Amino acid sequence: MPKGGRRNPFDGVKIVSFAWAVVGPMTMRYFADYGATVIRIETHRRPDLARSLLPIKDGKPGPNRSGYFNHFNANILSMSLNMENPAAIDLAKRLVTQADVVLENFTPGVMEKWGLGYEQLKRLKSDIIMVRQSGFGTYGPYVHQSAFGMVLAAIAGLPNFIGWPDGLPLPVGISAYTDSIGPRFASAALIAALDHRDKTGKGIFLDISHFETTIYFLLPAVLDYVSNGRKPKRIGNASHSAAPHGVYRCQGDDRWCAIAVLNDEEWKSFCNVIDRPELVEDARFKTSFDRVKNRDELDWMVNEWTVHLPAEEVMVKLQTAGIPAGVVKNGADLYNDPQLRHRGYFWKLKHPEMGPFTHLGQSFVLSKTPAEARRPSPCLGEHTESICKEFLNMSDEEFAHLSQKGVFE
Repeated sequence: MPKGGRRNPFDGVKIVSFAWAVVGPMTMRYFADYGATVIRIETHRRPDLARSLLPIKDGKPGPNRSGYFNHFNANILSMSLNMENPAAIDLAKRLVTQADVVLENFTPGVMEKWGLGYEQLKRLKSDIIMVRQSGFGTYGPYVHQSAFGMVLAAIAGLPNFIGWPDGLPLPVGISAYTDSIGPRFASAALIAALDHRDKTGKGIFLDISHFETTIYFLLPAVLDYVSNGRKPKRIGNASHSAAPHGVYRCQGDDRWCAIAVLNDEEWKSFCNVIDRPELVEDARFKTSFDRVKNRDELDWMVNEWTVHLPAEEVMVKLQTAGIPAGVVKNGADLYNDPQLRHRGYFWKLKHPEMGPFTHLGQSFVLSKTPAEARRPSPCLGEHTESICKEFLNMSDEEFAHLSQKGVFE
């Protein structure tokens, strides 16, 4: 039990996860960080793609040295099962009988091939909850299409909103953006499913389509097309209704500050901050409509002010005057950010191969039962033996026999 005898929200919940890349682990961590026992099924024959993604500790490759993988898998157990071996499938089914939840994010059809589809799982455990996360859901014309983050973001239309009017659509962010959206929907749905199970004694099947969860972030564009027949146009950092509105170069190497002046009152304050009060009555910038119309000239004037000041000073000056502004931070800025440090956002845990390694904590805090950094991310198959013996009460003889048959490869 956690310190002080308190219980975590998901103490006693057991999750068996057939996960891949980011989607499954990100979903699982919401539960693992708050007390659930999460067993992740992996295989040495085909390690998770994320185990090879940069950054790699000290530049030395290996399945346990990816910073990307290790961030997303803290507090999670790893069991190695060669699912091409019938005995491994039988063992997976034994795990299911002891679990509350089965989670997977493969292309639809993989779990059925192993005899682990929802209808098959219900015969093993009638109140099982199954969470299926895939690119397009478990039915429909796209059902058998594989989905990867950058490609799925394109199919959902996100790049059409990113870039400059005279340029090409741009990819989203530095990672699989859609992989970070679906888990938030899936975790909320799973909490509801657990509550439903506790009240009724019945399990449930959750079908999460990442294509559909991503569309939530494009709702204004969809509604604009439905209502007005308009298609989106890329406008860079500009806004259709406000100016100045953008990211402006500041003093120093690659230092920037985002600024958004949203109304006439903020425009007046902005002019006073930059010591140009005469611009308030300038016909080119008198109203929001005028400022948007002349935003190129306005952006040049803003840059002439910001380029001579540190980004932090620009932010403080404008925020003090009630104007939305924020430094565009890099990795070093974020790691040393006093707000994140004060709230304990960084968890430093000792990894068996990587040594001290910093994980990101949870972005929400429960006052009585905060998330706990209980263990670092697992080495591939690190907990196979302990899961077999402690979770399934397997004898030493049976474990040795299954090892000889290649079940744990």
